Amino acid sequence: MEPVTPQMLTETAKKVLEKQQYRVIGSHSAVKTCGWTKKMVKGEGGCYKLKFYGIMSHQCLQMTTSISCANRCTFCWRDYKAPVGKEWKWETDDPEMILKGSVKAHHDLLVGFKGNPNANKSLFNKSKEVKHVALSLTGEPIIYPRINELLDLFNKEMISTFLVTNAQYPDQIRDLKPVTQLYISLDAPNKELLRKVDAPLFKDYWEKLLLSLDYMAGKKHRTCIRLTIVKGMNDVEPENYALLIKRGNPDFLEVKAYMFVGASKGRLKKENMPWHEEIVDFTKRLMEYLPDYEIVSEHIPSRVVMVAKKKFKQNGSWNTWIDFPKYHELVNSGNEFTAMDYLAKTLQVGLSGRKIREEVEAKKKAEQEKVFVNENTEELEFWKEDTKQD
Repeated sequence: MEPVTPQMLTETAKKVLEKQQYRVIGSHSAVKTCGWTKKMVKGEGGCYKLKFYGIMSHQCLQMTTSISCANRCTFCWRDYKAPVGKEWKWETDDPEMILKGSVKAHHDLLVGFKGNPNANKSLFNKSKEVKHVALSLTGEPIIYPRINELLDLFNKEMISTFLVTNAQYPDQIRDLKPVTQLYISLDAPNKELLRKVDAPLFKDYWEKLLLSLDYMAGKKHRTCIRLTIVKGMNDVEPENYALLIKRGNPDFLEVKAYMFVGASKGRLKKENMPWHEEIVDFTKRLMEYLPDYEIVSEHIPSRVVMVAKKKFKQNGSWNTWIDFPKYHELVNSGNEFTAMDYLAKTLQVGLSGRKIREEVEAKKKAEQEKVFVNENTEELEFWKEDTKQD
């Protein structure tokens, strides 16, 4: 009798995920609507990827091809204890089924906006056409054995791909077909701190990170390293972060604050969440060690700063946005191309200089001290109330 291939998720686990607004696709993939997608449909603005790269948030599908992960990151906001594993040992679903099922689930999750009075009708109608996919929802999407086949399908459907990996699977990074933008999460500047922050399963986690950075450096297409800064934990040693960044040689950096949400609230404190201006300050310290890079923009609601290689500044203008039609033309042509072949002009650049903590504290103080007179009150109203009590 042949051994039965195990399922990544039990039926109980699937039900838990469903209650948390995930939609499980097949046996190991999942979809969940991003909060910024909902905001965009309501006309309330898009995420930082819109400001930095030109992604239309209302047309972005957030998903993963593997709920399993080889890390248990301290700052992870996901509130479901996903299966863990170092190697793929589960049933492998068909990539076409994953694509079709994910797009359908994404639409089903947004259908409630059709009759929502707060929804922007035009943006909701456009949301029915998925143009971008963020392979970053939870788990480790790159470990899915047929990830390259799925990427081919996304490319043929003219859906741009933004894939995030925790850098524990260097061979998969080496063998990965072109994606619109490849991310590596760099969560600490040294080996011991990375063990503390990421709680990796692999004993050779540091060596895997270094090799992953080496393979990233060899990529010809757009690459990005993301730092998630936890105040009082990994907001140290910018010079050592810089050494690792130089090794990966990414086109872009995103320096982002840890957000005190989800399951991380049980592991960390609100004080571990940096203010936006603290992220700006740390990024400026980092820039002292990265002469080939420059700060380009910020997204205050997300507490994130974007940095780019200076080569993306041409004729005095930054070009960090993506020419998506050009990318799809190039990736489907079968010919070689580079990150410089599908550029578009960045619309908003620079830092605001705002001190968000001071603004928040001033607002709280004003609310506490709020004393006012309502001139619309009828002048005898209070006397009537007094008469009723007599």
